[in-house]
Amino acid sequence: MARDTQSIVKMSRREGYALHPKAHKALVKRSTPPGQAAGGRFRSKSSQYSLQLREKQKVKRLYGLLERQFSNLMAEASRTKGQSGQVLLRMLEQRADNAVYRAGLAPSRRAARQLVTHGHFLLNGHRFDIPSLQLKAGDELVVRDHSKNSDYFKRIDETSPALEATVGWLKVDRKKLTVTVTGTPTREEAEPDINEQLIVEYYSR
Repeated sequence: MARDTQSIVKMSRREGYALHPKAHKALVKRSTPPGQAAGGRFRSKSSQYSLQLREKQKVKRLYGLLERQFSNLMAEASRTKGQSGQVLLRMLEQRADNAVYRAGLAPSRRAARQLVTHGHFLLNGHRFDIPSLQLKAGDELVVRDHSKNSDYFKRIDETSPALEATVGWLKVDRKKLTVTVTGTPTREEAEPDINEQLIVEYYSR
């Protein structure tokens, strides 16, 4: 399965945005893009195209998608009723790996993707290993009985502390290790520092 193996800290510096929890400290320590020394002035003012590209790259990397996956999702969002940018964010939020992360069962989206890929969850009673699967209201994710005995899930409160505020479209039972989809993500429940209109403009060129 293809995946992006670039350093998440370097990608975060490139986008000027923490794409992973561990990148926050790195950005505080060194916020300049890779290849640019602190205080460097050789970068010119960003063009509109550059702003659009960087926003697309930021969101693509934030949710852990490859270029073709992201462009296909944008194309599907454009065909779906509603504002394309908001539909795109909703579809990104409804991915199975993102739901595992949002439920607080993984410390990052990368970790959540790995848990799903390794088959640690049942979806509506059936084993699955597709991180990109779109969840819908009524779906239930359950950690497999065999996986519950693993050191990771036995120490879930240490390995992945509960998020301060679980999103409203998920109902989480950390004791039973279950996640129930109760609704649809709202725009406010997606990542706040995203300008989805720039992404729509990038693909509308």
